[in-house]
Amino acid sequence: MSGAVETVTLPIGGMTCASCQGHVERALRELPGVASAEVSLLANRATVRYDPAGTTMQAMQQAVEEAGYECPLPGASDGANPHSHMDMDHMNMMAMDMAETHTGLRAVLALIAAAVAMALSMPLMMASDTADPLLNWMNRLLMPVMPAVLMQLPAAPIRWLLLAMTVAVMLFCSPETYLRAWQAARHRSTNMNTLVAIGTLAALGYSATATIAPSLFLRHGLAPDVYYEAVLFILAFLLVGSVLDARARTRTQDALTGFAQLQSSSARVLRNGVETEVQIAEVRPGDTVQLRPGERVPVDGVVLTGSSTVDESLLTGESHPVLKEPGGKLIGGSINLDGPLTLTATTLGAASVLSQLSRLLADAQASRAPMQKLADRASAIFVPAVLGLAALTFAAWLVFAPDHSLPRAFGIAIAVLVIACPCAMGLAVPAALTVGIGRAAQLGFLVKNGEALERLAKTDTVALDKTGTLTLGQPRIVSADLAAGVDEDALLGLAAALEKHSEHPLARAVIAYAADRPLPALSAVKTIPGQGITASFENQPVAIGNAALLTGLGVPLATLGQDGNATALYLAIGDRHVLTLRAEDTLRPTAASAIAQLRALHITPQMLTGDNPATAAAIAAEAGLTPQETAAGLLPAGKLERIKQLQQAGRVVAMAGDGLNDAAALAQADTGLAMGGDAGTDLTRGAADLVLLTPDLTAIPASIRLARRTVKTMRQNLGWAVGYNALGLPIAAGVLYPHFHILLSPILASAAMALSSTSVLLNSLRLRRFR
Repeated sequence: MSGAVETVTLPIGGMTCASCQGHVERALRELPGVASAEVSLLANRATVRYDPAGTTMQAMQQAVEEAGYECPLPGASDGANPHSHMDMDHMNMMAMDMAETHTGLRAVLALIAAAVAMALSMPLMMASDTADPLLNWMNRLLMPVMPAVLMQLPAAPIRWLLLAMTVAVMLFCSPETYLRAWQAARHRSTNMNTLVAIGTLAALGYSATATIAPSLFLRHGLAPDVYYEAVLFILAFLLVGSVLDARARTRTQDALTGFAQLQSSSARVLRNGVETEVQIAEVRPGDTVQLRPGERVPVDGVVLTGSSTVDESLLTGESHPVLKEPGGKLIGGSINLDGPLTLTATTLGAASVLSQLSRLLADAQASRAPMQKLADRASAIFVPAVLGLAALTFAAWLVFAPDHSLPRAFGIAIAVLVIACPCAMGLAVPAALTVGIGRAAQLGFLVKNGEALERLAKTDTVALDKTGTLTLGQPRIVSADLAAGVDEDALLGLAAALEKHSEHPLARAVIAYAADRPLPALSAVKTIPGQGITASFENQPVAIGNAALLTGLGVPLATLGQDGNATALYLAIGDRHVLTLRAEDTLRPTAASAIAQLRALHITPQMLTGDNPATAAAIAAEAGLTPQETAAGLLPAGKLERIKQLQQAGRVVAMAGDGLNDAAALAQADTGLAMGGDAGTDLTRGAADLVLLTPDLTAIPASIRLARRTVKTMRQNLGWAVGYNALGLPIAAGVLYPHFHILLSPILASAAMALSSTSVLLNSLRLRRFR
């Protein structure tokens, strides 16, 4: 690749199973300039990373369409629309609803045709003992109650009428089955439609021959049986299964749909003192937006005037409304509950919290979990294997069965073809993953990919940073102790000037404590992670930070004030320690409960902090941590080393931190958990696998419980999919017949096939009830 790699999301239509997903991925990956292509069967989209110098979106569209699928390109204006990603989600859902309605109508028509065909077939069943065991049973059951006139109808006209009905249903109710099978064959591949198409076309061909030239069968001592009703029921059940699948798939995307629906279409903006309603795309950073009670916040912003409570639960999972006053941050998509607010628009379009959430959620749901690799490999060889098994079954029954019955061998081979369901295996993992990640987002924690979810489920140790994670991250200075002969205002101003170059919560506390003091000019400012800040002031070196910083600079610590459990910050000028500031933070209200819940999950909590041992011990005791579970005085490298030690001891470690000073530890941990910060900012931190959008620490054990439940559901789905095919295929092939005289009707086989993938989706949807 010679140029910059770009990413595009394309809508894909016409996919029905995991094989379809693989075909689209291969078609895109074979294009020159494409670095990667990930296709989501459930979301009907492809995410492609490509070099624009090597390929174009039009080339991608052509490749997908040549593979037999639909790929409508986004309109030319979409690229300028900052909300085009959510718009596409909304349009996809509308298209899925329309397709579901259309498929449902065709399913009803096919079922009616199949029922009529069953009734019309009764006279034929009287004339010949059909090879289909289900039809034989229904023949015996219904014959006494069938009208006498129907039983007297001549066989030949009935066969011709059934032939016309069957061809009509195949052409008008289920043409895509044969079209997709043909397109797959053109590209030397197979899919679920291949099995259905071969089975139904073979049954149609056999029946049509029996209708047109029955004497051909009679000369060889064979009854001219027809399978029209079986073909119709197979197609009808296939369509019913498609409707059920479509409904279940739509529900798996509820979280993504919810985010798309949170976006307001317009905002009331003050321009030149006049309130004007404009489209969201026309709002600019710095615009003043008016917000009335009960309205949805249209854009991210900062409150200028007014006071009100805001419901952010749909975005952060936080159940209680949050009070917003001047200076408070607002998230677009939340709801203003009480009073009128005026806000200044800040981040818009793709940079807004709502767009980031929607984009990251879509990417996460389209990602692959490691468990899916096995299912993908099995799906790739599944259809060819079933075709081979059907051929062997036909030959075995024709050669080795005592009666050498061609109709029976033919019917059993068709049952083998239609009972197989590669869809169930293809959907087993992504269905559970999509619902699980969507439910996580609704509860206030955003999982970035499927692999992270699997790792999180295996966690047995959770390491937690102290400041901003276990504590509120809003420390306040409680004392300032000075050396003799120094000016307090000057030192506090110097301390605040240094801390202006830091984003640490302690820095904000110092700046707030030194409010209204003049801030001197500094030069050569340098931040030392985990220690503090150094600079030059009036040609003298100055520094503020912890004891490790002053020790490293060779500045001896003086005894200033009384040591206690507060966090100490030391200010030095030259080689003299001149000021000690002590800060106290508050434990998060849910910290102790979160620690207790982790223990209940048999997970060992650990607190890693750079603070002094006395402060760390006090916070640990309040949170319910033991001294053995507390490590204090750690620099970022020390936290990283501690994570490595735990991993070397065989632990699976999740690290929760603020994502800044803890970035190295977050990256080293098996799973990195980042606190989302104010209004869900820093959502795209590269070091974290999961972002907590809520300040409630019980989200950590909740996320682990959900991860475990999701992985359990994946395993259940895979077990069902493999078990269904492993049990269904041999039964359809007739392994029970020698001892129990049980054969599976092609009609029952098609019903089982239609319901198998739906059962996987319904099992996955149980995750939506996770609390």
